[in-house]
Amino acid sequence: MKHIPRKRFGQHFLTDQGIIEGIVQAIAPRPGQAVVEIGPGLAALTQPLVERLGNLTVIELDRDLARQLREHPQLSVVESDILKVDIHALAGTACAPGQKLRVVGNLPYNISTPILFHLLGAVDVIEDQHFMLQKEVIDRMVATPATGDYGRLSVMLQWRYAMENVLFVPPQSFDPPPRVDSAVVRMVPHAVPPALDARLLSELVQVAFSQRRKLLRHTLGQWLAARGFGGAFDVQRRAEEVPVAEYVALAQALQA
Repeated sequence: MKHIPRKRFGQHFLTDQGIIEGIVQAIAPRPGQAVVEIGPGLAALTQPLVERLGNLTVIELDRDLARQLREHPQLSVVESDILKVDIHALAGTACAPGQKLRVVGNLPYNISTPILFHLLGAVDVIEDQHFMLQKEVIDRMVATPATGDYGRLSVMLQWRYAMENVLFVPPQSFDPPPRVDSAVVRMVPHAVPPALDARLLSELVQVAFSQRRKLLRHTLGQWLAARGFGGAFDVQRRAEEVPVAEYVALAQALQA
């Protein structure tokens, strides 16, 4: 029986074999690695992955699809919303000693940002991530300062990951075709991340970009003054002009 894509799950199933092969090449899976696929759907990417890996863990919310996936003996199926999955616990069961998770998937575009931040909370047990997302979101993720795409998402991911847009995916690669272009991003956690309070960084970055057209003295400057910050930080700039490293350094100075 043919599965009808469900709008409430944001389902768009990848069908282009050339794109599928390109994604698998980008991931470069090897036997014995602990890989988790989010949203396997109709197993377009799942099948070539499990052929190379031997075993694969998949997280699928749609119960009909999860039931079909359980028929595959090489798949460990977690029927759940990814936002409710304890990634640390999953790593504890899927990984051998000294091993970390590799996470892949065609993420539902309507909740892609919450998923990225959910995984950020477990970045210490993740080796790398390869995701298909709306191209507009990936443009923001990898954006450089002083560009229109550079914003809160850029800073909050780049402080912890090295990221690269590795593949463009047109709408006709899916059934049904989405109304947007897609792309595949590679996210590799920095081996030695900055020592800081991520919640503090998140708060100051949110304040900074709350009125991105205004100079920072109207937003972050007042926030810093209220905290009694007496250090040096140029607030005669807009939020998009400040590099990630300066936001990180400011968060560290506030902690000191």
